[in-house]
Amino acid sequence: MKLNEIIALDDAYYMNTFGKRTPVAFKKGEGIHLYTTEGEKYTDFMAGIAVTALGHSHPDFVKRLTEQVGELLHTSSLYYIENQAKLAEKIVKNSCADRVFFANSGAEANEGAIKLAKIYHYKKGNTNKNEIITLVNSFHGRTLTTVAATGQEKYQKPYKPLTPGFSHVEINDLDALLNAVTENTAAIMLELVQGESGVHPTTVEYVKALRKLCDEKDILLIVDEVQTGMGRTGKLFAYEHYGIEPDIFTLAKALGNGVPIGALCAKQFAADGFEPGDHGTTFGGNPLATCAGNAVFDILEQENLVENAKNMGEYFKKKLEELKSETGKIKEVRGMGLMLGAELSEPIAKDIQAKLFAHKYLTGAVGTTVLRLLPPLIITEKDIDEFINVLKECLINE
Repeated sequence: MKLNEIIALDDAYYMNTFGKRTPVAFKKGEGIHLYTTEGEKYTDFMAGIAVTALGHSHPDFVKRLTEQVGELLHTSSLYYIENQAKLAEKIVKNSCADRVFFANSGAEANEGAIKLAKIYHYKKGNTNKNEIITLVNSFHGRTLTTVAATGQEKYQKPYKPLTPGFSHVEINDLDALLNAVTENTAAIMLELVQGESGVHPTTVEYVKALRKLCDEKDILLIVDEVQTGMGRTGKLFAYEHYGIEPDIFTLAKALGNGVPIGALCAKQFAADGFEPGDHGTTFGGNPLATCAGNAVFDILEQENLVENAKNMGEYFKKKLEELKSETGKIKEVRGMGLMLGAELSEPIAKDIQAKLFAHKYLTGAVGTTVLRLLPPLIITEKDIDEFINVLKECLINE
């Protein structure tokens, strides 16, 4: 179909939750490139919002999923699933978790983490410990409960009254956190790098103090690794940068490289909160989704992509810092690995994003001042250099 025909269909039948989208539709992908219905080639520096870590149409990934589709898609959780068991083993052997539950998205995984934290305390007889602290400007999902967990008024306002039991404190403000903790606090939940609100990392000192506080107060520490997990920050999981281990963490996005999957991962003592009948799923962890997850783990290891994310992230950050000095248009460069945000010195982020799009580059913009960059983990120095040259031209000519 032609682009105008697709847009007309969308306008006629799709719920208008996204407004007028970027006027492009993609038909094919290869590596870090996407090809439109009109045959134009774009370079992807958003990876489907940190999802397609392996790039598009990775040959081994395609082969394994194609074979799986030809064999079996779904059986339900009534039966044992080989791919599910193997992927759970991979996550446990590569992380601090002892147990894994599979869902269909990051929001579902986070919802499961919230349920697990509450039922953990409930079954210990601490029925008053049912409140959860999250951070201002966090993003944890679009379900009613994860919207309540999300520390952004714009996502919450239409759905009030919200699920009760959530409070929000400023990032990296330990005093605010200490003041928010009560005898009813069941868990503290946070992203170690806030992505959706502009790429804001937590500090090591703050996170270590959090871990100590949770240990002292019998509070569960939940780390939302939906965006930061699976190599995005230059380590397999972002918590590894901080020298701590969460009690519960969640995964999604890059875990399936485009196939919907989420994972709720927990240490044994926390996982024991769930007993048969306490939680469940129809589609979660089905043969196809967990085939994708297994393939992602294997390819990340075979192609050393986590190390590549670290090295290319450092290179990319250095190049952005150079551009900051050269143009004066960048105020600050933030992030870890290939999860980067460039805070611009003027409210021109959306203009720069549009100019980059005109040059066939896909990027993100947060508000009016932050350019958000999340390229696939297969990116090279040459890819970064080419992007930097185009970004420099866009900044200078703004």
